[in-house]
Amino acid sequence: MNMVDAKRVLETALICSQQPLPLRDMRALFNDSLGVDSLKSLLDELRDEWSVRGAELICVATGWRFQSRPEMREYLDRLHPEKPPRYTRATLETLAIIAYRQPVTRGDMEDIRGVTINSPLIKQLEDRGWVEVIGHREAAGRPALYATTRQFLDDLGLQSLDQLPLLDSVANQADVFGAVTESAAASPFEVTLNLDVERRASTQIVMALEPQLTETNPLNGI
Repeated sequence: MNMVDAKRVLETALICSQQPLPLRDMRALFNDSLGVDSLKSLLDELRDEWSVRGAELICVATGWRFQSRPEMREYLDRLHPEKPPRYTRATLETLAIIAYRQPVTRGDMEDIRGVTINSPLIKQLEDRGWVEVIGHREAAGRPALYATTRQFLDDLGLQSLDQLPLLDSVANQADVFGAVTESAAASPFEVTLNLDVERRASTQIVMALEPQLTETNPLNGI
């Protein structure tokens, strides 16, 4: 098979796939006759060819997929007038804390938010596929440690946690982050804040995350 035909097969598979397509599945399309480097070259070509269209080819945590561009959302919503699920401020704040401070226990989240977090709220995030228990802290009662999932990254259109909005970019919108050190620019996980600042910071983080959680629109449905 020549590379032109191979690209056509790959493009078709990506458009028809219900989930992001990992490289190992792409290789299966060609009985492993195409190597990883060749596949990546074809993916780069496809991404360039679609750069002027209403959909784009992106790489997320679990593979590659086509999705609609944000500016198309206004029009696509007319085909699906029902509104996507809305999450409470408490749910989004909890999700933001897990995303930026993982792994964390429920007690850690409650210390940061300053309020009790009920089980249904955590269950909602687990059912959505955004958080999961990855272990238990060696402490009294062995509390569960929560972290975000690869599905969470996929839904945000990200490849890794490093691509989450940096804390310093949120700080520029509010004086609340005046105490954040310069290390925030390097990694959101290296920032040490006192609890009072963190409680207020979680609200600012939600402001950065919330639009992304509803804008991604894969070609094969939501």
